[in-house]
Amino acid sequence: MAGNRGTQLIGPDAPSGGTVPEAIPGVAGPGLRVQDLIDAVRSLRPGPDSTELINQLRALEDLKSAAAAAQARIAVAFDAAQRSADAAAGVPAEEHGRGVGAQIALARRESPARGSRLFGLAKALVTEMPHTLAALDTGQFTEWRATLLVKETACLSAEDRCAVDEELAADTGTFDGVGDKAIIAAARAAAYRRDPRSVTQRASHAATERHVSLRPAPDTMTYLTALLPVAQGVAVHAALTRHADTLRNTGDTRTRGQIMADALVERTTGTPGGICGVEVQLVMTDRTLFQGDSEPARLPGYGIVPAGWARELLTGNHGQAGPGQPADRTFKVWLRRLYTAPGTGDLVAVDSRARLFPAGMRRFIQARDETCRTPYCDAPIRHLDHIIPWHDGGPTSLANGAGLCEACNHTKELPGWTAQTSPGTRHVLEIRTPTGHHHRSTAPPLPGSNPLGTDPPDIAGPYSRRHRRALRHQAKALKYARVTELEAA
Repeated sequence: MAGNRGTQLIGPDAPSGGTVPEAIPGVAGPGLRVQDLIDAVRSLRPGPDSTELINQLRALEDLKSAAAAAQARIAVAFDAAQRSADAAAGVPAEEHGRGVGAQIALARRESPARGSRLFGLAKALVTEMPHTLAALDTGQFTEWRATLLVKETACLSAEDRCAVDEELAADTGTFDGVGDKAIIAAARAAAYRRDPRSVTQRASHAATERHVSLRPAPDTMTYLTALLPVAQGVAVHAALTRHADTLRNTGDTRTRGQIMADALVERTTGTPGGICGVEVQLVMTDRTLFQGDSEPARLPGYGIVPAGWARELLTGNHGQAGPGQPADRTFKVWLRRLYTAPGTGDLVAVDSRARLFPAGMRRFIQARDETCRTPYCDAPIRHLDHIIPWHDGGPTSLANGAGLCEACNHTKELPGWTAQTSPGTRHVLEIRTPTGHHHRSTAPPLPGSNPLGTDPPDIAGPYSRRHRRALRHQAKALKYARVTELEAA
């Protein structure tokens, strides 16, 4: 979902052609610019020689590893520079370096959470694991495999971590031809030999990180994931498997996987279909709802869904019943209609004099922004933020409101960070970091938006007052017909 937000990096140190710095101090060779290296890579063209093609693939893989090592050194150097600047500005010592991970994430076009993990990887490699960093430099290790070593030694002290790094140095041939699982096993064994108590405590602490998460999957499906202690996870899977085998033996035509999934929903929610009522904030055009148009809809919290699927959800044919089973007639849907302006797809604007965003405006902004508006961050919206702060005169309005995750909202309040809106067809948020770089985020397009470069349709015809009145009558008829049908059932 983060891919629908355009972003642009502009700043005093950024070249006119994009986000690449002019050079890497202490990393690049004499007179070598990163842009020259990029141009050289772009100039590569596949030839007819199979041997040379494989050599090029290996060389480019080595280049990627060397670039990851250079990024690690640069990230640590940037952290040191920011901490020095904070100290010179009189920032309290405990706040030195705040926001470094967020700036690294923006520069690397990653989410803030991943940016923080990449920064932690960089610090571990540069300060505590020189052999792994050297292997990354020479192409013996990929960034992912270096991440595995760092992750498996995270519970050790700096001294023990250095010792494990030396023991498992890539130049000793320890990891020649081995896979990821072998690397993880070797790192865990070495860590346990150095400090068995810390490794045991880490395993005990892991149980406190149990959680359940939900993320979109293709074709209007979702991944419901549970991180559980091994005993509980195995027990849950075994119980679902036994239940599925029992039903299969009695002639149930569903597959084992389907039965296990249905049983999980039923046992968790307490109802056969899993859901007895839901408020759906479907964002869709009137043409899709009433006239069978193919323009897809958007389901907040999931993303784009097919037009036909959206209509089936609203008419009660929601596919909750299993194969050969009757539909659950107690299922209820409350539809919240969100209107869009013809052509542009913009939601209707409202404002408020209140300090906090009213409930209706909060739902409005959440439907418009979908996920956190920070570039590359697709975390769920947790805070409704005033882009221009309230204490600086920022109004409580849709234009001055943005949905942010908790981490990004706190980062935005750090010294040197500013935000403002910019003109655009859709809502545009522009963020300025302490280094002077600008990152632009555009709200995702809503159903009914015209392609870029086209004019809005003539509102005198299909969007006349008479047409809108007819659509309202159709909506009321659909609503009352549905209520009557449910009461009859």
